[in-house]
Amino acid sequence: MELFLTKLIYNLSLVIRLVTALITSADSDKKVERDEFASILIKIGLKRNVAKVLTYLAGVAEATSREIEIGSDLRQPEVSIAMREIRKLDWIVERDEKNPGKGRPYRIYRLNKSLPEIVDYLEKEKSMESERMMKQIEKLRSLKSD
Repeated sequence: MELFLTKLIYNLSLVIRLVTALITSADSDKKVERDEFASILIKIGLKRNVAKVLTYLAGVAEATSREIEIGSDLRQPEVSIAMREIRKLDWIVERDEKNPGKGRPYRIYRLNKSLPEIVDYLEKEKSMESERMMKQIEKLRSLKSD
């Protein structure tokens, strides 16, 4: 009986989390804002999947992979690849939550950096990239003038 109740509580909490993710992704004003934010991230050089996952995680306290899939409208392999890249940048924290009864624990993600910190990082990267390009252009000019 205790195991049954534990599993029931686990399933209910999972359903609540999924419904919350669906409600969040269904809210049209927030969706438009998230789409615009993701679009800008893509335009400045982030991969589409990474931009969508970051945008979703910025709007929630924490989420499972399944919630990220639903909220960002991505498939599981796309979320996994995006998470790998975000993990390399140290922008997320992961924790495992034990699954009552049998089965693997599920992983819960949350942003490790705030959005302003991520935007600052991207700004610095783009600035350094621009400086490198300008140095190359100057080098081209000096070679042509010789």
